Amino acid sequence: MDIQTNKFYSFHSTGSLRLWLCTTCLPIRSITHVPRLGVGHSILTKEIQVPEKASRTATNVKRIHLQRRSPEYWRVTLDHPPLNIFGPESIPQLNEIITALETDKDVKVVVFDSAVEGFFLTHYDFLAKPEDTTGLPPGPTGLQPLPDMLVRLSRAPVASIASIRGRATGVGSELALACDMRFASREKAILSHWEVGAGVVPGGGPMARLPRLMGRGRALEVLLGADDIPGDLAELYGYVNRSLPDSALDAFVESLATRIASFDKRAISETKHFADVASLPPDFEIAPEWDVCFASIARPAAQKRIKALMELGFHKPGDVEERLGYYVGQLGRR
Repeated sequence: MDIQTNKFYSFHSTGSLRLWLCTTCLPIRSITHVPRLGVGHSILTKEIQVPEKASRTATNVKRIHLQRRSPEYWRVTLDHPPLNIFGPESIPQLNEIITALETDKDVKVVVFDSAVEGFFLTHYDFLAKPEDTTGLPPGPTGLQPLPDMLVRLSRAPVASIASIRGRATGVGSELALACDMRFASREKAILSHWEVGAGVVPGGGPMARLPRLMGRGRALEVLLGADDIPGDLAELYGYVNRSLPDSALDAFVESLATRIASFDKRAISETKHFADVASLPPDFEIAPEWDVCFASIARPAAQKRIKALMELGFHKPGDVEERLGYYVGQLGRR
């Protein structure tokens, strides 16, 4: 039986990267050019050779740490060295924290930060087994797990703050955008959506969120330009609330978080709710982005560009991950 499907990456011990069918993703109802393939068929005509250093095995290592600095003030630290890549192993860990934020009677503010030098949070894990992602059920909103968690974070009855030092790329940008406030290191923060440069449509809601923050023109510059946005420009565009000197970032965020934590929880949650009504995108705007993201990965243009990135050193420490905006800009010129 032929089915209209999404596609995803899978890494195998042979050191090769293939695109395989994902038959359990959300159906794509509005896309007319998704290839139809038989179940179990690879959609690549040949294997993509991946450097051995890019390989990794699934683990149950804790990658997202929750610290309750007080009953009212929580810190969530992203800790998946060396690149802080977000993958299916991280989804249950983040979901557990989002659920706690939704249900805890005391917490008023949460700060997201990183323990990995140079990386707040980067793109999704392209080397993960497809079933590790597609086997996860939709979340309480009915959205797939990642957009579900981001939507719930935005609506949680607590103030959420992203403290951005290092690269917030792809999923990292989407997590930051889902937070109520974003503060960035002027010298060390980089925000970006690199996906279009690799032939991929972003999937975690940035097309629904960015125009509301910075206007349509600047949002399209970020999304279609697929380039790195440093902290000072991110502030100018409204991507973040403020960029601060790196030496001042931690103290500023700590002061704001402890200040909010001292206020009445009901006043915080009710005020935030009215702001949410006025500013957050509805779920029906976010859901199609996820579908189209996976469909776009199946297309020859994306496969060719991701293959080229892999050959250059994508998905492992080095210049490609550190200057991803530059490298995706070179792909069509090679």
